[in-house]
Amino acid sequence: MAKYLVIVESPAKAKTIKRYLGPNYMVKASMGHVIDLPKSQLGVDIEHDFEPKYITIRGKGPVLKELKTAAKKATKIFLAADPDREGEAIAWHLARALGVDETTECRVVFNEITKDAIKESFKHPRKINHDLVDAQQARRILDRLVGYGMSPLLWKKVKKGLSAGRVQSVAVKMIIDREREINAFDPEEYWTIKLDLNHDGETFETSFYGKDGKKMELKSKEDAQSVLDTIDDTFKVIDVTKKERKRNASLPFTTSSLQQDAARKLNFRAKKTMMLAQQLYEGIDLGKKEGTVGLITYMRTDSTRISDLAKTEAKEYIASTFGEEYVALQKQKEKKSANTQDAHEAIRPTSALRDPASLKPYLSRDQLRLYKLIWERLIASQMAPAVLDTVKIDVESNGMIFRANGSTVKFPGFMKVYIESKDDDIEDTNQEKEGLLPPLEVDDTVTFETIEPKQHFTQPPPRYTEARLVRAMEELGIGRPSTYAPTLDTIQRRGYVVLEEKKFLPTELGELVIEMIDEYFNDFITVQFTADMETLLDSIEHKEVEWTEVVAPIYRSFEKRLKRAEEEIEKIEVKDEPAGIDCEVCGSPMVIKMGRYGKFMACSNFPNCTNTKPVQVEIGVPCPNCKDGQIVERRSKKGRLFYGCSNYPECEFVSWDKPVAKPCPVCDSLMVEKKIKDGVKYQCTNCTHTEVHQQEGD
Repeated sequence: MAKYLVIVESPAKAKTIKRYLGPNYMVKASMGHVIDLPKSQLGVDIEHDFEPKYITIRGKGPVLKELKTAAKKATKIFLAADPDREGEAIAWHLARALGVDETTECRVVFNEITKDAIKESFKHPRKINHDLVDAQQARRILDRLVGYGMSPLLWKKVKKGLSAGRVQSVAVKMIIDREREINAFDPEEYWTIKLDLNHDGETFETSFYGKDGKKMELKSKEDAQSVLDTIDDTFKVIDVTKKERKRNASLPFTTSSLQQDAARKLNFRAKKTMMLAQQLYEGIDLGKKEGTVGLITYMRTDSTRISDLAKTEAKEYIASTFGEEYVALQKQKEKKSANTQDAHEAIRPTSALRDPASLKPYLSRDQLRLYKLIWERLIASQMAPAVLDTVKIDVESNGMIFRANGSTVKFPGFMKVYIESKDDDIEDTNQEKEGLLPPLEVDDTVTFETIEPKQHFTQPPPRYTEARLVRAMEELGIGRPSTYAPTLDTIQRRGYVVLEEKKFLPTELGELVIEMIDEYFNDFITVQFTADMETLLDSIEHKEVEWTEVVAPIYRSFEKRLKRAEEEIEKIEVKDEPAGIDCEVCGSPMVIKMGRYGKFMACSNFPNCTNTKPVQVEIGVPCPNCKDGQIVERRSKKGRLFYGCSNYPECEFVSWDKPVAKPCPVCDSLMVEKKIKDGVKYQCTNCTHTEVHQQEGD
C-alpha cells in the first residue's frame, strides 16, 4: 500500500507524475479548486476584516470525499498544485480540508514535469507560503466585491446576464477608446516617389529622400510635381555607406509573447494556445521507450530566464547540427519590467534535444505546431547573432536626392531556425525595400528607367488583434500571465466585443455598459488603477503589506460610488430597433436585438414566439448560384464571419471568402477576396485568374 499521497490539479498531470514516483506514492487530482467563495451570495464578511466564507464548490463534493479517504490511509501528504498564487491557494484550501499541518513541509513545486525535476522537488518540500495565499485571497475578494457590486447594478439598470470586472472592463474600455481614436482620426495627405535606376544593365529601386542634403516630406501633389519637374534622366552617386549590422535573437517565450507569436504565426486564439500548452506541460505519451512525459515548462510566466541545463542542451544541439560558429558566445540580457515575477523559468522544451521531428508520431497537428514554435524559439535564443552587410546609396539629380537601401545576409546565425513575426505586416510606404544593390561608387553615373509618384494618406492607429491586446495589457501591467486568455474569452462571451477579421470591435452593448461604468466607477476601470492593483498584490506576496490593508480602502471608495450609482442611474431601456418585416411564424413585427455575436432579428411576441433570424447585411453582390438572392454576411456558431445567399435555405451558396462584384474577366465566374501582405487579391473560384489590389492601412 502506498505510504504517501500526492495531490495535483489534473488527471493528466497525476498520470505523468505517478510514473516517476513509484509504488510508495499514490497520486490524485483535485480537478482545480475544490473550495471557493459561494456563487449564490457575496461570501465576504465586510464588517469583520473581509473574512471570506469558503465552501466546497458545487459538484466537487465527491472529489473532496475521495481525497479525504485517501488522506486517512497515507502517512504523509504532499500538495503539488501549480507553482503560482492560484496553485498555492489550492494547496492551502486542501491542507485545511484534509487536516494537513500547514507548518510542516507539505508543499511541493516544480516548473516542469520531468523525472529529474519531480524527484528533485520531492527532496525539498516546503511549508505553504501564506504570503502567496494572501495575495491570491486579496485578488479573489476584491474581484468578488467589485463584481458582486457592479453586476447586479447592470442587471437592474441595463439587462440580466451582464457582468463587470476589474480587468475585463479595462480591456473593453481599451478597445472602445481605440475605436474612438480611429473614428476621430483626420488623415493627412502625403506623397512618395519610387524611381527605378539602371547601372551597367542592373536595375535597382530608390525612393525620394530630400533636397540639397536635407530630408524633405512631400505633402501634396504640387510638392511631388516640383521634384518631377526638377530631375532629369541622369543621376550621380553622391554617397555610399556600407556597414555590418548584427541582429540578436528573441529571448525565450513568456506567456504573453507565446500568445502573441502563436496568434501571428499559427493563427491560434489565446485560449487555444493556453489549452495546447497545458497539454504539453502535463504530459504526452511518447510510447514504450519514454512513456508519458511533460514536454514544456510551466506555461504561466513572465520570466525570460532559463536554466543552465537548458542552455547547455540547446548549445549542444546547435553545435552538433549547425556547427560551433552558430553557438552564442555572449549571454543576452533578460527583459524585466517592474511587474515581472521571476518565480519560474521562461516557457521552453523540457529537453532541447527532443526536436519536433522526433515527436511527430505522438502529437496532434496543433500540439506539434505549438511545440515546434516553443522549441525553435529556445534554440534560436542560444544561437549567435545574424550578421548583415548593409549598404545605403544616395543618388542626386539637380539637388533632388533619392535613396536605396540594401542588405545581404553575411552570416545567418539564429535566422537558420527562427525569426520573430510582427503585429503589423504592412509595408511602410516611407521605407525602401531592402535587397541586393549593384556595386556602386561615389561619382558613378546611373540612368533613369521608370518613375512612380504615389498619393497616400496617414492611417489611424490599428484596431486590437488578440496578439496586440495581450501585448498592450502586458506593457501596461494589466492582469497577470494567467489572466490574459480568460479575459479575452470573457469579453467576447459577454457580447461586449466581437472579432471582425481577427480585430476587436466594440458592440453597442459594450459601449453602453462601459459608458455607465465609466461615469460612476471611472477610477476603477483605468489602466493605472488596474496596474497599481497588480503592484499591491505583489507587495502582499513580498510581505510588505497585509492583505486587508489593501482591500479595505479600495472597497470603502467603491462602496460610496456604488450607492451613488444605485440612487442616480435611471433604468436604461435597450430599445429594440424595428426590423421592418413581420414574423413568418406568428405575424408579429420582428425587432433587432443585440446578442453575443452582434445584431440579430427576433420576434417581438417573445416568449410566446421564439422565432429568430440573422440580420442580413448585403455586400452588393448577387448570388452566383440562384441568381435571385443577394450575398449577405452570416456568422457560424463560433462567431466566424462567412457569406451566404439571402434565399437560404432554398439556396445553399456559402463562402468563407468575401465575394466581389466584379466577375472573372477570363471565365465570367465568381471572384473572391483574399487578404495578402499589402492589400487584397481577387481570385477566381473557377479558373486560375488572380488580380492584386494594393491597399493602405491596417
